[in-house]
Amino acid sequence: MAGRNVRNTRIASRAVRAAAAAACATLVLAACGSTKDSVSSGGGGTGKVGVILPLLTSPFWQSYNDYVPKMAKSEGVDALKTVNSNSDPSQQITDINNQLNQGVKGLVVAPLDSAAIAAGLDQAERKGVPVVAVDVAPEKGKVAMVVRANNVAYGEKACEYLGKQIPSGKVVQIMGDLASVNGRDRSEAFRTCVQKNYPKLKVLEIPAKWESDTAASKLDTLLNANPDIKGIYMQAGGVYLAPTLQTLKSKGMLKKAGQAGHITIVSNDGIPQEFDAIRKGEIDATVSQPADAYAKYGMYYIKAAMQGKTFKTGPTDHDSEIVKLPSGILEDQLPAPLVTKDNVDDPKLWGNTVK
Repeated sequence: MAGRNVRNTRIASRAVRAAAAAACATLVLAACGSTKDSVSSGGGGTGKVGVILPLLTSPFWQSYNDYVPKMAKSEGVDALKTVNSNSDPSQQITDINNQLNQGVKGLVVAPLDSAAIAAGLDQAERKGVPVVAVDVAPEKGKVAMVVRANNVAYGEKACEYLGKQIPSGKVVQIMGDLASVNGRDRSEAFRTCVQKNYPKLKVLEIPAKWESDTAASKLDTLLNANPDIKGIYMQAGGVYLAPTLQTLKSKGMLKKAGQAGHITIVSNDGIPQEFDAIRKGEIDATVSQPADAYAKYGMYYIKAAMQGKTFKTGPTDHDSEIVKLPSGILEDQLPAPLVTKDNVDDPKLWGNTVK
């Protein structure tokens, strides 16, 4: 009797496992279709969406904030009023939890800290709420998509521009927060490119953590010790442009392009203030980070994630490419053109459309 019971139990167990496997396979096929990479499913494509900003002290993020309700409307997303984490990673986790407690069905977050954001992502995953990350990729945690430009290319473009303008001498890179993958990518890319392609340039570095006051004070100190600086790479014009120009002006070192003693300056962001500075000859170039497209595709992907739609790596229909990061997360790398005096008036640049 005992033997037959064991045998019958084993047969039943195998049958249950086979049935479960068949059901699982059916679900996988239904969810994934013909693609191999997929986003999370959320609230069936409907419901409130929370949008969390990293800060609002930068013109770049102010512009992104202005684009959010417009793009939410155009993409058919019911977005709540944006929440500002005010440059505080801990506050950002609190903001995520507050939004989840309000019953949002999706979240669009611009992470401050690539590692710390995982705590908020875990909370969202536990509640079955999909998240789209904008501008910064998390190191771990579940997100449906990262909407971001290629930050390695930012550093490389800045390096190439300065390297072609300056045969030799000292150049400064005013770095972002190295707790952010953006700060690390831009810094390492710039440093590596200079070492490889322009060995006659010497890179001096200022870790400024996306803080304008920190950038100003450290640049002042650096210029006192190195008055022969030939070039500057600012990793975020939104927070570094004004303090950099003010510091140079206070020292009598702000010379316009073409004048003797001009310091070649390349920035990142593509804000209207940078474009004006290029027109005036105060800076030479910037990489236009697409604030409008960040808002548009943040909304596009969160709606898709809430509907359970799937994506795979490769070119998109909006001149970008979806890549798989080492973490396994999918990232839509949007185009970010270099802007100089030759194309600064291009009406297609979002910095020329801001009123």
